[in-house]
Amino acid sequence: MIGYFLYFQFVKSDEFINSPYNSLQDLFSKNVVRGEIQTKDGHVIARTKVSSDASETREYPDGRMFAHVAGFAVNGKAGLEKQENFSLLRSHEFFLDQIVNDISGKKNTGDNVVTTLDYEAQAAAYNALGDYEGAVIAIEPKTGKIAVMVSKPDYDPNTIASDWESVNGEGSTALYNRATQGQYAPGSVFKIFTALEYYNENPSTYNDYSFDCDGSITEDGFTIHCAGNKSHGQEDLTKSFAKSCNSSFSNIGLLVDNNKLNTLCDDMLFNNNLPIAFDSKKSKFALDNNASSALTMQTAIGQGNTLVSPLHMCMIAGAICNDGNLMRPYLVDHTENAAGALVEQNKPASYKQIMSKDQAAFLQNLMAAVVSDGTGAKLRDQSYEAFGKTGTAQVSDSTDQTNAWFVGYGKKDGYNDLAIAVVVEDSGAGSTYAVPVAKKVFDKYFNE
Repeated sequence: MIGYFLYFQFVKSDEFINSPYNSLQDLFSKNVVRGEIQTKDGHVIARTKVSSDASETREYPDGRMFAHVAGFAVNGKAGLEKQENFSLLRSHEFFLDQIVNDISGKKNTGDNVVTTLDYEAQAAAYNALGDYEGAVIAIEPKTGKIAVMVSKPDYDPNTIASDWESVNGEGSTALYNRATQGQYAPGSVFKIFTALEYYNENPSTYNDYSFDCDGSITEDGFTIHCAGNKSHGQEDLTKSFAKSCNSSFSNIGLLVDNNKLNTLCDDMLFNNNLPIAFDSKKSKFALDNNASSALTMQTAIGQGNTLVSPLHMCMIAGAICNDGNLMRPYLVDHTENAAGALVEQNKPASYKQIMSKDQAAFLQNLMAAVVSDGTGAKLRDQSYEAFGKTGTAQVSDSTDQTNAWFVGYGKKDGYNDLAIAVVVEDSGAGSTYAVPVAKKVFDKYFNE
């Protein structure tokens, strides 16, 4: 028992206290003024204002722009206010100052949480999404640092208490963080996985793939059309990917082994909890060799029963950029006391190698072709090099509503690489609606 007590005291106590479900944390607020939440470049996105009568008000200077990532601290907690509650209510002020505060009956100042968020890139993403619902998330592939997290519809955390019934009422999804919890049909961004499975099954002959697209493909009485019934003509695998040819990729879906594709998707974190200390949902995939030709073809082009989150797709893009090595995504760079002295530093950590360097290089080449010769052409000829895959996902068989997707990454000498996933709901083609959002983020991030 003595051994366990010492283990708990010095190893597990912080973890236990820091659990967002531990209500004892709120007792800290009697003695500590809640610390600030800041971007990596020093912008304060959450702070506590103390009035002359010692009453406290939690303020969010940028209002809606950081709503889902910063969260709120009234009517429960959400976002970083929830995840980092203990850090914000823990004070590492100079000990003599704490003694003076205790004697005089003043509260100590809580530690500040300094995030990995890039203020200007966040603003670019928020503004680019405009009045559309959807999400944008961007991560540094080599570190896992989350630079952007935007979700719409949103809410004003400054007025969350008075607005509670409207934002939390029936039919409202304003509190829902689409970037990490959204579950969307991936549309053509799923062709990343279909192409990879074809490569895995045909490592020495994949360059010999050929398909003559006349605008549609029919198998067992079921027909899939290319967008606008466009005829792409003779295609190899790279052109099929760059032009996002539904007919060719439906054909590829019929050529690969469904069970092996299912295993690949499990390896790519489908049906798994994502390695992030933030509320998120699993992506879903299921397909086997008993599936009909119709379901197989639909699944190969990202329809069927598959659902993904923007976070998940951004992580996949980051792993491709990082030669197959997936880094754990994280939002908090470090905590510091009110005077700016370091308290705790978080460091990049690899989750695992989810694909080989050769597999990553194969996908890098395909995603480069999307920009140079395909549906991502709006990202061509920039000061940075862009790679990606567009998608236009039909929401259901009973509606013509489509969500626009872009998944990819950018590179520029002197800058950290940046992976991104964009979903623009109820809009149109990914090339028309999602790519321009990604471009505005890249432009700001790479200072074009």
